[in-house]
Amino acid sequence: MIETRRPLAIVVLAAGKGTRMRSAIPKVLHPIAGAPMLHHVLRTAQALSPARLAVVVGHGAEAVGEAAQALVPTAAVCLQAEQRGTGHAVMAALPAIAGFEGDLLVLYGDVPALCPATLEGLIAGLGTGAGIMVLGFEAVNPAGYGRLVIDTDGTLARIVEAKDANAEELAITACNSGVMAGDAATIARLLEKVGCNNAQAEYYLTDLPGIAAAEGLTTRTTFCPEAETQGVNDRVELARAEARFQAEARRAHMLAGATLTAPDTVHFAWDTLLGKDVTVGPNVVFGPGVRVGDDADIKAFCHLTECEIAPGAAIGPFARLRGGVAIGRNAHVGNFVEMKNAEFGPGAKASHLTYVGDAVVGAEANLGAGTITCNYDGTMKHRTEIGAGAFIGTNTALIAPVSVGDNAYVATGTVVTTDVPAEALAIARVKQDNREGTGRRLRQRLQQQKAEKQAAPDGQ
Repeated sequence: MIETRRPLAIVVLAAGKGTRMRSAIPKVLHPIAGAPMLHHVLRTAQALSPARLAVVVGHGAEAVGEAAQALVPTAAVCLQAEQRGTGHAVMAALPAIAGFEGDLLVLYGDVPALCPATLEGLIAGLGTGAGIMVLGFEAVNPAGYGRLVIDTDGTLARIVEAKDANAEELAITACNSGVMAGDAATIARLLEKVGCNNAQAEYYLTDLPGIAAAEGLTTRTTFCPEAETQGVNDRVELARAEARFQAEARRAHMLAGATLTAPDTVHFAWDTLLGKDVTVGPNVVFGPGVRVGDDADIKAFCHLTECEIAPGAAIGPFARLRGGVAIGRNAHVGNFVEMKNAEFGPGAKASHLTYVGDAVVGAEANLGAGTITCNYDGTMKHRTEIGAGAFIGTNTALIAPVSVGDNAYVATGTVVTTDVPAEALAIARVKQDNREGTGRRLRQRLQQQKAEKQAAPDGQ
């Protein structure tokens, strides 16, 4: 935040239905990088340290309001019961900023890629004598965008919506992003003069520059790259926004010291944190809530969510960590290992084909292939505790709640139903019985039954 800046209020418009999404989910709640689109906008807003923050809701009002306050509990939720344009939406937020002395910034819940620095630059323009600042961009294809009609002295004369523009105005490539800032009291006053005499019969926020000019106020523009202003109106644009986020995240992680061996195949969440000298293999998916320490190695085809991986750990390939997993320093979680709600100690190993759920595994413990912590009885979850240095043999089932003490040994094929003391050896197998000739006789009987079945008429 610029220290000399006036106090700032931000209004986020999030009332639209998003008809083109073809979805029962409100448009602003569709996810990008594992978080609702609205949250990306609100995080940008928070980066500007606003004194007040209001979110205007309409379609799916309750769900959108709850999502907004889940991230920003102090946000005011303002209902726009009838959607009659952007100006009308800002009017719905005015009670939440009544009496506010400072500047007002208007953002959109379906424009998730704007950078805080861009918005700081827009707001800074208010300190140069502008009554209103408008964020614009040069469009490669102006199409349906509103056009910025800029005078020769650089001031903005008016904004013309594409549906209301004449041929000369449609030839303009300077376009309106919709983002606007100005003195809060001034914007509130100017909104009272906005009419709905236009092709859509709506109250346009874009009428403000023309009204301001008529009152002798100066409106100026600042420009940003077109990609920052891209809104999301359908699933194609949602995918484009996701791709843009992923491209920026990959670049940022690599520049911060992580190695991505096949960057285009790695998928990040909005909050993924990678330490220095982390290596990430191809086709790795990071869900929300993942923290990876320095020098860790995340091998190909892993899927990680809500987990913390300590420095030096090796994960995968084909590992699945989800929901409250903590991997200790230099631990090894190998291929086709799944973990949930588990603490896996420093130096512990589960090299392949293992499920560890609702468990604590001590330092340097070793879990053989096919180890399963049987944590669910159909109604309740139960916990397994495996001590430091314990060795769990291949194809062991641990029926929780159960514990295995430090340095204990569980033999291959054992079903553990009671606690194993420290340093003990647990064996639970049915005694093997070899019956001479029985295998041959069994095979002959089965082959005869098969032949009889094949020779029988259909249906018998």
